[in-house]
Amino acid sequence: MLAVARAGKKRHPYHRRRRGGQAARLHSNGTPVLAAIDVGTNACRLLIAVPEWHVQSGDGQASTIPRVIDSYTANVRLGESLERTGTITEAALDRTVAALKICASRLKRRNVTHVKAIATEACRRATNAQDLVKRAAAEAGICLTIVTPEEEARLAAAGCLQLIGREFDGALIFDIGGGSTELILVRRDGARALARHDIVAWSSAPVGVVKLAERHGGRLLAAKSYAAMRSELADIFASMKRELGPDLFDAKRYHLLGTSGTLTTLAGIQLGLKRYERSRIDGQWLKRDDILRITHDIVTRDFPERAAIPCIGTDRADLILPGCAILAAIMENWPCATLRVADRGLREGLLIALLRESEAAPVLSAAGAGMG
Repeated sequence: MLAVARAGKKRHPYHRRRRGGQAARLHSNGTPVLAAIDVGTNACRLLIAVPEWHVQSGDGQASTIPRVIDSYTANVRLGESLERTGTITEAALDRTVAALKICASRLKRRNVTHVKAIATEACRRATNAQDLVKRAAAEAGICLTIVTPEEEARLAAAGCLQLIGREFDGALIFDIGGGSTELILVRRDGARALARHDIVAWSSAPVGVVKLAERHGGRLLAAKSYAAMRSELADIFASMKRELGPDLFDAKRYHLLGTSGTLTTLAGIQLGLKRYERSRIDGQWLKRDDILRITHDIVTRDFPERAAIPCIGTDRADLILPGCAILAAIMENWPCATLRVADRGLREGLLIALLRESEAAPVLSAAGAGMG
């Protein structure tokens, strides 16, 4: 529990927080307060947001978007030992429930009116996943839904759509998670200013950074394990390419758009940041040659040397190695000159879905918004 409490105090990528009574005033005025909780294989994450009118530059079109007012992240490592045992350990359950209790306290403090709380690959695979669902409801008052790979892919894509480059017809959005990796090919439909986006094809593979790390050495991964990871991934991503359609991705008309800790870390390194700055990383464009240079430097170092790189540290020194292996497999199968980094995705997709629901539903108290 101590580790969870410490994780909650770390500087979080979302800087613009609103304290005091703002949420209460918004709620009393009938404005919804939205919360998205994502329980992943590695981390439990929370975003709280309120609707805000946004006018797109150039076309004058107004729309409502979620504006984040609070956030929380705890590295609960829910999927530890899952690859070996097929179950979530009691320690991981305890860490995750403790994090969900902190989430619940923030929901109450912010007078949240609409909540979506989901769990992903670790809970899809664990034979005792319902233990977490039951404890989340009983101890934190949070109704946790285990989503399908298709729903996870759809939500991740929805959270990233605003970052598709205006000069492109679409993007291959990819989400490298702790337990799975999703690929979503999105095409812009209509004129640039008034376009909507259609999912052309999607694919999900039950392979992520936590799972790969456990298979190839655990916490203190050695650089020599990288080659074995790449070899393991070759057939998996070749199969995903066939599933997506080998001829649909045109590197002249589409670009890669990645959301994951791996991508944001690489962007931070490229920018020479000493600590994470979301405002500089979200939306950052990276050149293929720069990615190859940075990843080569990372994957040739053992754990202590990787941990010494700014923006990696001991918390990510193990997971960055399998993250680079998955990224390399994606870039090999869908080569293009540029890649855009998204520090957004699944939770933002949840918030957008909540926003649409709130526009058609009455504002509820936090007790009626998905908390028991």
